[in-house]
Amino acid sequence: MSNNDVDALVLPIRSDEDVVRLRQAVRELMIAAGFSLIDQTKMITAASELARNTLRYGGGGEAHMLKLWQGMRQGVSLTFIDHGPGIEDMAKALTDGYTTGGGMGLGLSGAKRLADEFDIVSAPGEGTTVKISKWKPF
Repeated sequence: MSNNDVDALVLPIRSDEDVVRLRQAVRELMIAAGFSLIDQTKMITAASELARNTLRYGGGGEAHMLKLWQGMRQGVSLTFIDHGPGIEDMAKALTDGYTTGGGMGLGLSGAKRLADEFDIVSAPGEGTTVKISKWKPF
């Protein structure tokens, strides 16, 4: 697979204001890529959940946003990176309702459902990286 990352952008996630800025940047990227309002809303919601997790559980980090191309197909990829404590039990963390922070426990599992592609890498003491992608239908 060959990706063209001409429109790559890195945003810090250090405060609630950064989460708001990220949501707006995702909206602008999705609009520029021609996604429907429904797909825009799905990615903005997933991005918001993952950014809040990055801030709350990872102590902050950054979000990488880029456009994707695969042949004639166009998409958007968002990657959230933190260097926090990591996730000890991935299976539990991806279960609806499981939380270590008193929330609803829908962040990771919800983001996974809202995206077309979802990948997470985490190790205790090493942080967490979550990548989600949405592809524009033909």
